[in-house]
Amino acid sequence: MIRQLVIGLLFAMLWASAAVATKFGIQAADPLVLGNVRFLVAGGGMLLFAYLGQSAKHRLPQGKEWTQLLIFGGLNTTVYLGCFVMAMKYVSAGIGSLSVATSPLFIMGISAYWLKRSLKWYEIVGMLLGLLGVGIATWPLLQNSHATLGGIAILLFGMLAVSVATVYYARVEWQLSKLVINGWQVFLGGLLFIPITAIFANFSETRLNTTFWLSVGWLILPVSVVALQLWFYLVSKDAVRASLWLFLCPVFGFFYSWMLMDEPVTGFTFAGTFLVIGGLYLAQKEKFRQQTTLEK
Repeated sequence: MIRQLVIGLLFAMLWASAAVATKFGIQAADPLVLGNVRFLVAGGGMLLFAYLGQSAKHRLPQGKEWTQLLIFGGLNTTVYLGCFVMAMKYVSAGIGSLSVATSPLFIMGISAYWLKRSLKWYEIVGMLLGLLGVGIATWPLLQNSHATLGGIAILLFGMLAVSVATVYYARVEWQLSKLVINGWQVFLGGLLFIPITAIFANFSETRLNTTFWLSVGWLILPVSVVALQLWFYLVSKDAVRASLWLFLCPVFGFFYSWMLMDEPVTGFTFAGTFLVIGGLYLAQKEKFRQQTTLEK
């Protein structure tokens, strides 16, 4: 249980940094170019590491595994991350972090129908408390942010895509290692994203300067590699409870935005954080009780 708590917190901390890192990156490049470079380099790097550095532990996908990886990569990378990086041109980093918290609602509904999983009352109440906390913490930021309806719509569509991808991942009986799955889904998602970039990107806005490469580097290593590996571990344990960690992403996102982009942190932020943590505890109280029993 302690291991899952540490992994969940680390995931939220790293995943929340994507919004601010992307905002810095699009100062130097078109969002589509930034996203495509990130996908191809991150996915290719993981595959090279897996097959050249640890070839004895990993194998190439076979048969229907290619289809499964294409579906997963299309939803999780091409659509979700593609939508996220495009939307960050039209919404603030705070709103980008807030959008992450909508995924548990989609996942809860999709899981209940697709995986035929009955939700316990405290999981539902915990989710509602988490959403309330996110709303309270982000209220001042939303009041002072500038966003377009199109940008918000792109974000929500991306969150729907990643929620479907999360449930799909949990349903498939994967025989590949998590590193190989992650590498192929990001790389294949990047390949699917190339036509979109080629047609719609404004290459005249792109400058491959220090800001661009620092942004890409952060989005690749801590976010695309480390955070996704942690996410896959959490999802493999329980897709619905894994989604609860997404509630903490806006909280960490506020801190990063305050430190790096001068966005305000108020009493609403602290009150919302308290509710988010309370909701997380309530939703996982059964695991806490089991851990306590084992320790006795």
